[in-house]
Amino acid sequence: MSEIDEQAPTRNPAKTIAIGVVLLLIIVAVTYALSDRLAPSSSRGFVSAHVVQIAPRVSGDITEVMVQDDAVVQAGDPLFAIDPRPFELALRQAEANLASTVQGIDASAASLVAAQAGVTQARTNLDTALTDADRTLRLEKRGIVPVAQGDAARAKVADAKAQLSTAEANLESARKQLGPKGADNPSILAAQAQLESVQYDLASTRVRAPHYGVVTNMTLAKGQFIGAGNPALTFIDAEAAWVTVDLRENQLQSIEPGDTAHLLFDAVPGTIFEGRVQSIAWGINPGRNVQGGLVVNEASNRWFEPARRIPVRIELKGSQDDWPRQVRVGGKVHAVVFANGTSNPIALIARGFQRVRSWFSYLY
Repeated sequence: MSEIDEQAPTRNPAKTIAIGVVLLLIIVAVTYALSDRLAPSSSRGFVSAHVVQIAPRVSGDITEVMVQDDAVVQAGDPLFAIDPRPFELALRQAEANLASTVQGIDASAASLVAAQAGVTQARTNLDTALTDADRTLRLEKRGIVPVAQGDAARAKVADAKAQLSTAEANLESARKQLGPKGADNPSILAAQAQLESVQYDLASTRVRAPHYGVVTNMTLAKGQFIGAGNPALTFIDAEAAWVTVDLRENQLQSIEPGDTAHLLFDAVPGTIFEGRVQSIAWGINPGRNVQGGLVVNEASNRWFEPARRIPVRIELKGSQDDWPRQVRVGGKVHAVVFANGTSNPIALIARGFQRVRSWFSYLY
């Protein structure tokens, strides 16, 4: 019996371990490939927002700065003011020019000047209302702002249009008071146009916030001269933030707008936010150089060409009030997109890994 036991072949443990390692690698590879299609993820996300450089319409010396750097402002809040004196002098000259022209037909220009000022102010208010409403309605269409806010924007535009109609009616009435010789007099019409232009320039000496947002990177100072169209400060829209995530091309196969996504902000460790895919970029710049009208050949010594990454835009579910205040534009975000729902095994694994990652985000 002992001789039989000695002759029995012994199992090689190295072979068993090798088979186990190969099977494990196959499982990992399959899981990785499935995760790229069912629950693609990336840590190369960042917070994006509309960032604009606010510039004045007119040139002049800064006489007052009403905001501080990184201040939160509401729509219409004054940001800075330009010396109005040159424009006030131009306004007085335009008013005198109109009065002189009107006196040539033995009429009074006082009511005409007042009516023209009303039209200029009403037109400025309408331009502001239209700009703010256009932005609000686009956000309402995507579900970022509530319908009530969109209704308020539409009502504001309607009210501004009504005020402009009233002001234009008053101006037309003032013109008719000049009589048949003055209503369509080319000299009077030219003087009116000049007056309106000067009134608009004077109103533009006080620059206001276009909507709710944040002022940052401000270098303005009292006494500084600034030219028309030159950026004066940076303004970040506080009601239109989103997340941009760079995904590899082979991760985009099953992603569609509207898919659920989970977001982990480095600024808010331990908390996972729910979002949805808003859009997928249609193209990127591959960085090809052109010289002499021909594409430059770029030699490469890499074994594998790096994967191209396409930006995917993800918006937080709910209103902009749900955005965490700790998050800043440009902040890092880890995102998982669930292209086939959140309840399949691959999605559950991805959610588990992201949850663990959220705990470790306290440390780095």
